[in-house]
Amino acid sequence: MIRAGQDSDAEAFIRLIRDAWAEYPGCVFDLDAELPELRALATHFAKIGGALWIAVQDGEAVGMVGTAPLGSDDAWEIKRLYVAASARGTGLAHRLLDTAEAHAAARAERLVLWTDTRFAAAHAFYEKRGYVRSGSIRILDDLSKSLEFRYAKPARGLVVEALDAAGAASAERRLSRILIDCVADGASVSFLPPLAPATAQAFWKRVARDVAGGSRLLLVAWLDGALVGTVQVDCATPQNQPHRAEIAKLLVDPAARSRGVGRALMARAEQAARGVGRRLLTLDTNAGDAGEALYRAMGWQEAGRIPGYSLQADGTYRATVLFWKTL
Repeated sequence: MIRAGQDSDAEAFIRLIRDAWAEYPGCVFDLDAELPELRALATHFAKIGGALWIAVQDGEAVGMVGTAPLGSDDAWEIKRLYVAASARGTGLAHRLLDTAEAHAAARAERLVLWTDTRFAAAHAFYEKRGYVRSGSIRILDDLSKSLEFRYAKPARGLVVEALDAAGAASAERRLSRILIDCVADGASVSFLPPLAPATAQAFWKRVARDVAGGSRLLLVAWLDGALVGTVQVDCATPQNQPHRAEIAKLLVDPAARSRGVGRALMARAEQAARGVGRRLLTLDTNAGDAGEALYRAMGWQEAGRIPGYSLQADGTYRATVLFWKTL
C-alpha cells in the first residue's frame, strides 16, 4: 500500500535512507548533523508545498518518495526515492515514481531530480524512465563529500529537445531500447533483427561521442514524460559542403506511433540545422516506409531512388529513396 507519509513514520523513513546509504562506501548518515528534517518529514514537505508518500507491506515500510516545487523554471523536484532491498525488483520503485510524477506533472512543466554520482543503479532506473543528465554536477559540503548528477525531463505533452554530451550519454539505455524495438518492427536503419542490446548501446555510445565532438546534433522526444523518439542531424560534411547536413535515424517507439512524434522531431531537426548554419538537408529511406510519406508531406523533394539498396530481414532487397530539402 502506498499512502501519504506522516511525521509518525519518522523511524521508517530514517531506516530506509540509512540502510540505502550503508550500501555505498563513503556515504555517512548523520541524522542530527545533516538530516534533522527526517524526524518530521511530512511537516517539512508540507512547509515547502510538496507531498510525501510511504509504501507499506505487511506492516513494514518498504519504500518512500516525495516531490516539491523548485521555485524556478516551472519545475518540481522528485525527492527521497528509496526502496528497501527486500522490495527491489518488484516494480515498487516504478509505482512510487508514478505516484510522485503524477502529482508533480499536474503542477509543473518539468521534472528534476538529483542523485549521488555513486548510485549507479539509481541512474539506470531514472534513465529507463526517460530522465537525462542536465546541467552541472552539484558539489555538497557534507560529511559524505557528495557529488550529485542533475537529471530532468519534460513533465507532460509532446516536447522535443536537443541533448548535450552528458544528456546523450545518459540516454543510451533508453535510446537502445527504442532502436531495438524499431528494428524488430521493420525499420530500415542499417540494422537487421534481432538487434543485440550490446550492439545498440555501442551505436549510441558512438553518437554521444560525436555529440561531444560537435559533429552531430541529437534530438529526442518525450510524450507525457516518456522518452519515445529521436532523430539526428549529422554535420560531419566535407570541407566544400559546410552548408549541408544529413538527417539520420528518425526513430519513434512503435507504441507511440501516430501521435505526431515523428513530425515534431523532423520539424525540430530542421530548426536545429538552420541554427548551426545548414541550409541544405539530405536523407534517405526505404521506399514504401512510413517515413517516405512523412517526408513528402513536410516538403522534402525526391532526388531519385536506388534499386536493391538495402537487405531486409526476409532476405529480399528494397529500393532506397533519396530526399533533399532547402531551408
